[in-house]
Amino acid sequence: MHEHRRDGAELIFLPAGDAIPNNPRLPVLLHRGAVTPCDAAAAEALFRRHGWRPAWRNGIHDWHHYHSNAHEALAIIDGAVRVQLGGESGPQVELSAGDVVVLPAGSGHRNLGAEDGLLVVGAYPEGSAPPDQLHGAPEEVERALRAIAATADPLTDPVSGGAYPAG
Repeated sequence: MHEHRRDGAELIFLPAGDAIPNNPRLPVLLHRGAVTPCDAAAAEALFRRHGWRPAWRNGIHDWHHYHSNAHEALAIIDGAVRVQLGGESGPQVELSAGDVVVLPAGSGHRNLGAEDGLLVVGAYPEGSAPPDQLHGAPEEVERALRAIAATADPLTDPVSGGAYPAG
C-alpha cells in the first residue's frame, strides 16, 4: 500500500512475508530528491541534524536481507539502483542520486541492478544497537520478530526531522 504525506514523502507499507518479516507498524519512507547528488557529506550532515548517525558509504547488497534490531536510512549519492523491498514478491523501486529510502526494522531490501558508480550513505538512529544482518532463513524468524517488536520507533524522520509516521 502506498500513501503520500504532505511533505511529499511516499509511505510504503510492506506486508509480513514468509521469509522476510517486514515491520508490522512502520512504513518505509521514500523521499525523492531529498539530498544533493554527489555530496555525501551533505547527506551525512542532514542525517546527523535529525538524530541519525551516518555509518557507512558503499552500495546495497544484491541479496534479500534485513536488520531486525535497527532502522536504516539509505541516501543515494551517485548513480541509480532498482531495489526490491519486502522480499521476493515485494515492490520494486527505482532510486537515483538524491533519493532517500528509510527502512524500519525488519524491512527486506535487495539491489536488483545498479549503475556503475553507485554510492550510498547508510545511517541508523542515534543510540540504536549495531545492526544485525538477516537473510530470511526459517530459523531466524522467531528471534527476528522479537527483535523488531523490541526496537524503539525512530524519534524522527531522518530527512524532514519530523515525527516518524506509524501505521
